Amino acid sequence: MATRLVEALREKGFSFATAESCTGGAVSQAVTSVAGCSDVMRGGVVAYDNCVKAGVLGVPAAVIAEHGAVSREVAEYMVRGVSRLLDAECAVATTGVAGPGGGTPDKPVGTVWIAAKARDEVAVRLLSLEDKGRINNIKQTVIEVLGLAEELLCRTLFSENKK
Repeated sequence: MATRLVEALREKGFSFATAESCTGGAVSQAVTSVAGCSDVMRGGVVAYDNCVKAGVLGVPAAVIAEHGAVSREVAEYMVRGVSRLLDAECAVATTGVAGPGGGTPDKPVGTVWIAAKARDEVAVRLLSLEDKGRINNIKQTVIEVLGLAEELLCRTLFSENKK
């Protein structure tokens, strides 16, 4: 999946960046494991702590306080923030509860918000993963967010070609 994304980004001349919380750099690792990724990969921010989400990525502290770090709103701010910070046309973000602890009744283990951005279009999606362990939750999140980025990239490029 990472290979397909890197090829699509390279073909269109788009750069790529990541903002990761619950995946802790696993999305960046997946992309940088692809030969030739240096043509597209700008970098990534592991924003595990809320002060990094706010201070580096520009997520307003009030948004975190109101919605929590694991929320649609925070995922969207994260993806917009890393895109702006690293000047990338395409970016992704992850924030969630990988487990085994940290879950609440409202946001149980496996609750993950992912976001992707291609040019000006942003897509945000909620994942409700079965709790099959921390590593499996992280792996599944990586697969889902790379797929979302590829889907959004294709949709954005299709609409641009129609103009």
